[in-house]
Amino acid sequence: MKTHGLMHELRWRGLISQLSNANGLEEYLQGGSRALYCGFDPTADSLHIGSLVPLLALKRFQLQGHKPILLLGGATGLIGDPSGRDDERNLNTKDVVGSWVESLRAQVGRFLDFDGNNPAVICNNLDWTEKLDVVSFLRDIGKHFSVNGMIQRESVKTRLDREGQGISYTEFSYMLLQAMDFLELARREDCLIQIGGSDQWGNIVSGIDLVRRHLGKEAFALTMPLVTKSDGTKFGKSASGAIWLDAQKTSPYSFYQFWLNTADADVEPFLKLFTFLTEEEVAALARETQDHPELREGQRRLAHEVTQLVHGEEALKSAERISECLFAGEVAGLQEADLAQLQQDGLSSCICEPGTGLLTAMVGANLVKSTGEARKLIQGNGVKMNGQPVTDPRMEISFDDALFGRFYLIRKGKKQYALLVRGA
Repeated sequence: MKTHGLMHELRWRGLISQLSNANGLEEYLQGGSRALYCGFDPTADSLHIGSLVPLLALKRFQLQGHKPILLLGGATGLIGDPSGRDDERNLNTKDVVGSWVESLRAQVGRFLDFDGNNPAVICNNLDWTEKLDVVSFLRDIGKHFSVNGMIQRESVKTRLDREGQGISYTEFSYMLLQAMDFLELARREDCLIQIGGSDQWGNIVSGIDLVRRHLGKEAFALTMPLVTKSDGTKFGKSASGAIWLDAQKTSPYSFYQFWLNTADADVEPFLKLFTFLTEEEVAALARETQDHPELREGQRRLAHEVTQLVHGEEALKSAERISECLFAGEVAGLQEADLAQLQQDGLSSCICEPGTGLLTAMVGANLVKSTGEARKLIQGNGVKMNGQPVTDPRMEISFDDALFGRFYLIRKGKKQYALLVRGA
């Protein structure tokens, strides 16, 4: 086991926020291939990019010979984790949560290796929670939890201290269920390590205590910092909303653009957190970003690595192709799927029928506010359609020369685009 290298890498990448017993964990990891787990509750049908940090952390452990367990919260997702929230979650039905679990199962599978000497495992905590009777739960699990201690946990204390808020018994019990998961995986998989975000520290420590009480074994906690941006704005959001790992919710092009637009100050920490590049490679890109920020080499490499990791080679090529074509104003290189991605992403567009006037279509696509403005733009040579200058304000859309018979990509000035799409 390359344990010293692993712990050094985790520290260098900024992936360690809290450790329950640093020396003990390092010694334990040196003893052979060890199982560790991280839990993901289904709060939607896709994870977002913040989930990449623990997902890739599991992969980093696996690359060093350890066995990752990815726990999906089919049970805890029905309860709701109070960590990091100011109010109660809405409770979703069992069918909805179950469908989300299956969506996540398909999504997360590509990040880990399920073959070889240390294959990854995916579990669902509903498997051992669903048939548990309440009296057994209260006697075997609840007996070991002090209410005095529970209300001091940050996730609970914050809610109790907030005026007009509070916490239901349902969410108050969440830490018991998460602790029980740790105990169950310790029994089933000999798993004595749990990793998670820093907001999970209290829940994980509760699990360590439960494992000790039931099994007489020492378990370990490792938490990772929640990702923040250097300017203080929230990570993982764009103008159109959250950045999802599902290509149908956030297209590969939008995903690529999110990373490409990373601020210079965030390039180095994001390269450490979200890629498998070496120290030397990250250091070289950080120097390049500092010395020649206008080239944006660090951002390009970051966007390339993360998009390839999440969406694969073909999606990466598409994202890079769209980016290059739009930047250069050369639309000939775009494929039909590329244009469909742009439409999915919410690029200003207008569904048109053949014979629609171009001025009307430009207004409909929110490219201009009025037909008068559109006319002046055309007369001033400020409009291109599918890369060709438009000179006649009276032009009607025929779709005879449309890309793939369906699309016109309208360019206003140098950077503003809109799509005209033929109606079904």
